[in-house]
Amino acid sequence: MIAHIKGRLAEKSPTEVIIDCNGVGYQIHISLHTFSLLPDTENIKLYTFLQIKEDAHTLFGFVEKAERELFKLLISVSGVGAGTARTMLSSIPPQQIIHAIANNDVATVQSIKGIGAKTAQRVILDLKDKVLKVYNLEEVSAVESNTNKNEALSALEVLGFLRKSAEKVVDKIVKDNPDASVESIIKLALKNL
Repeated sequence: MIAHIKGRLAEKSPTEVIIDCNGVGYQIHISLHTFSLLPDTENIKLYTFLQIKEDAHTLFGFVEKAERELFKLLISVSGVGAGTARTMLSSIPPQQIIHAIANNDVATVQSIKGIGAKTAQRVILDLKDKVLKVYNLEEVSAVESNTNKNEALSALEVLGFLRKSAEKVVDKIVKDNPDASVESIIKLALKNL
């Protein structure tokens, strides 16, 4: 398996990049999450996953190892192929997918384009224990922090902040302070927005 590729970024689009490594251009499929994290520098390193099928060898690339690991978990679920996993990672940030799986949040997983109720339930059923173990999460605290996060986001929206920009700030706060109360999340968010 090709674990990572380091080289000159020759081309990039929201769905793929071409990295030139000593004169060889590697076409690597990426998620929108990875696209948003690509550095502005010419030389980059992507963690990769090589999928081998009868008719194609396809490289998928990720800026973060954690996103690659989640991708591998997602494609291990029956009915979730590499294309669907990439769509999931493009639609929702990896941390949010992890928390949705850990908290049995079928609605969040189902909100992803192309994911029906049965597939969402299968993803959660197949991956919940793995996600709790791999990401060292505790189910109760994850549920509580997710509730606090949602309440804080709702309050910030009422105050006039855009959900998307508030969500980035709140996600970071919850990640750094998993036991933070709704009030403290809001206070910290107001300082950073």
